[in-house]
Amino acid sequence: MVKTRREFISLAVASGIALQFSAPVFAAASQRKTREKRAVPPEATVITQVFGDGIRATGLALYYPEPVDGAQLNIHDFTVTGRRITGIFTSESSDPAGRSSRGRYVIVQLSPEDKNAPLARKVPDNGKNNAGSGPGGPGKAGSVPVTDTVYPAPTLTYQQTGTLPLANGHTVAPEQTAKHSTAVNNLIVDDFRQLEFHDKKTGRHLKYNLFVPAGYTAERAWPLVLFMHDAGATSDVTRTTLYQGLGAVCWASPEDQAKRPCFVLAPQYDEIIADDDNQTSSMMETTINLIRHLSETYNIDSKRRYTTGQSGGCMMSIAMDIHYPGFFAASLLVAGQWDPAQVKPLASQNLWIVVSEDDAKAWPGENAIVAELEKYGAKITRAEWDGTWDAAQFRQAYDRMDTRHTPVNYVTFRKGTVIPAGESTAGASGHRNTWRIAYTIEPLREWIFRQHL
Repeated sequence: MVKTRREFISLAVASGIALQFSAPVFAAASQRKTREKRAVPPEATVITQVFGDGIRATGLALYYPEPVDGAQLNIHDFTVTGRRITGIFTSESSDPAGRSSRGRYVIVQLSPEDKNAPLARKVPDNGKNNAGSGPGGPGKAGSVPVTDTVYPAPTLTYQQTGTLPLANGHTVAPEQTAKHSTAVNNLIVDDFRQLEFHDKKTGRHLKYNLFVPAGYTAERAWPLVLFMHDAGATSDVTRTTLYQGLGAVCWASPEDQAKRPCFVLAPQYDEIIADDDNQTSSMMETTINLIRHLSETYNIDSKRRYTTGQSGGCMMSIAMDIHYPGFFAASLLVAGQWDPAQVKPLASQNLWIVVSEDDAKAWPGENAIVAELEKYGAKITRAEWDGTWDAAQFRQAYDRMDTRHTPVNYVTFRKGTVIPAGESTAGASGHRNTWRIAYTIEPLREWIFRQHL
């Protein structure tokens, strides 16, 4: 099969992600087919992390044939061109979670705040792109927008400038010239399989990413989380939805899987799936059929299927809840809207809704939906949160809401609190920054998994 230009970029990138919650952390990946299994490991491996606003290069793993003494490492003995080194330690592998007192890998931590840490690159659209989420809307359902974001392969230039102490008492002399990284360690994202579904019922093809829990066995049924991306991530590069933010990967982190093991399904749509006219493309049926297909392949619990999405993905979740009531046990709806006249079926479902008061469309849109649900007898808890809170503050706010035990919970982020300092409030900033924060709030994921049909 001939690969598209964007699919070629995806293969060339091999860029991956770890996970950020209240602070960036490196995470282990038990399923990963690590590069250390090669006879000769790569000499230098870029490590990336995903943040709410996308992936960033945040580390470099350097391989040495003999174990290095971690106690004697000094960050001043290394340089990485254009980057700030914030820490250094030894590891048993190129996965930073393998940290140890000695190891054949030296992990050089880099500041995620560096100007060139983000890997996403915008492509000039010359006024042709309609994939955004601004005042003009995302485009019509079924239309194929011009992709405005690509992910170039991360490459770092480094040099060992000081003497490196080995665990056996010997040393490695400083390098005389700089070198370039030779690989990328894809934390979490490498645990997703890239596949394609051929839907016989609709005749459509759908690329998707699937995370299968490490301990999967057909002996028992497992929950599944469906995440659907926003219009801005529309692409035919399968991993794009995993690169753009935390919406899919947060459920697949080792920390989350240890507490809430599940399948994670992240379709990659190459067309607009839901629009501001309350229309969806045939990808709604295809996605439902994909879940049914997966349920025939794996033992997936039909009473613990969950859906979530941001912007257009949120709108598709709403449409699915309307057209397939009872298919999902709960929905996490982030920054979406829909025709209130159509939402009656949602009144009997489990919903956690998140929106920013800086969102010119989704905030009034969700207000109208919630008011309509209340007319149909839905029990609703409302709260206003601050987008600048830390994890402990979000937990406290969640606990206060959770004592009400209502099936519908509606959270608005106070005006001005989701937009980063120095960033313009113009356009869709308040919209996009909602999901930058929403998927970092672990209690929301806890709530979702407590819901059963």
